[in-house]
Amino acid sequence: MAPSLPEVYRSLHVPSTGGFLKKMLAFAGPGFLISVGYMDPGNWATDLAGGSKYSYTLLSVILISNLMAVLLQSLCVKLGLVTGRDLAQACRARYSRPVSLGLYGLAEIAIAACDLAEIIGSAIALNLLFHIPLLWGVCLTGLDVFLLLLLQERGFRYIEALVVSLIALVGVCFGLEILFSHPDLAGIAKGFLPVPQIVSDPGMLFIAISILGATVMPHNLYLHSALVQTRKVERTPEALREAVRFLQIDSAVALTIALFINAAILIVSAATFYRSGHNHVAEIQDAHKLLSPLLGVTGASTLFAVALLAAGQNSTLTGTLAGQVVMEGFLSIRLKPWLRRVLTRGVAIVPAIVVTAAYGTSGTAKLLLYSQVVLSMQLSFAVFPLIMLTSDKSKMGEFVNGTWLKGLSWSIGILIAALNGWLLVQAFSSKF
Repeated sequence: MAPSLPEVYRSLHVPSTGGFLKKMLAFAGPGFLISVGYMDPGNWATDLAGGSKYSYTLLSVILISNLMAVLLQSLCVKLGLVTGRDLAQACRARYSRPVSLGLYGLAEIAIAACDLAEIIGSAIALNLLFHIPLLWGVCLTGLDVFLLLLLQERGFRYIEALVVSLIALVGVCFGLEILFSHPDLAGIAKGFLPVPQIVSDPGMLFIAISILGATVMPHNLYLHSALVQTRKVERTPEALREAVRFLQIDSAVALTIALFINAAILIVSAATFYRSGHNHVAEIQDAHKLLSPLLGVTGASTLFAVALLAAGQNSTLTGTLAGQVVMEGFLSIRLKPWLRRVLTRGVAIVPAIVVTAAYGTSGTAKLLLYSQVVLSMQLSFAVFPLIMLTSDKSKMGEFVNGTWLKGLSWSIGILIAALNGWLLVQAFSSKF
């Protein structure tokens, strides 16, 4: 089976000697590319809605979702390194063709839903900063395909450097927004503790499921298992153990940073909108318009838009890579890099153009929220195969999931499926 992302497969050297820091820097990168999916415009929509309507209460959902993500992404690291296959390739090898094609279709739906949020978010940012019409902004986001090609030709480290720089920009912007908003520290601490109302209140549950879908993304599971193979790691048990350890640290650090940024969006929303009585701010445009007047800081709205643009562009870059991994892994299609990029980008951008042309600037918040719910609905179809594959001793050898890890992983998978099932019951009941 041909490798994932063949143009960058095993392209980055890993030193066999040296201290912890030297090796950590060599392995650092894949986790940060994955982390951008945890702070994309879909997260913004869910966090703005949750913070403005329920104050700090849903911070606990962000924390729990992030902890789930750390565990699931660590399984991706093991799968990719030990088997030499990404999740899509492993599924194609493990399951029958009809099942494999079904999983591929669901993965493509998840990527389209994710990219819909990212493209619309970037287009909104361009509109807010430069007054570019929304539809033109959606079309402009397609140009990131050529940026990706240019950077990848120079080496995968350039892509990783760009992503880390944009993450830092988002972090700085929201660090300043928190300083401007003067949040209630006691309220924040209390918000990290789960409360029963999250499940019993249908409105809160809907946003909670949206947060889960915006945080633990199906396409990230496919992508991470491919990205770890960009490192040239020896195929000995000792070298694999070391690589797994360093890449899991990379993932955990990157996702912790994403947790702070994701929580910061909700905190700013709660401290600014909920506290001032603006309890239904879910539109990104409304948040941008209200931030500076409510905070009394002239540049607050501009910082918000700059961070949104950085987050959107980061996410579209990794979303395009994920589309390539899923298409190549499930279908074993081999195309020229530029054609593959255009094709995978087109799968995402065409629906975004249709939706934007139909709805314009109105209803973008609902579209973003529903896209995250769709993501969450697809999540189980990536999580369950991942757990099964990493629990298979014939595939993983000594790296197979232990008893406690199996139990915890299956508990997370069942919890995700149960929450989505409960949401469907709530939605169906509300119709009658």
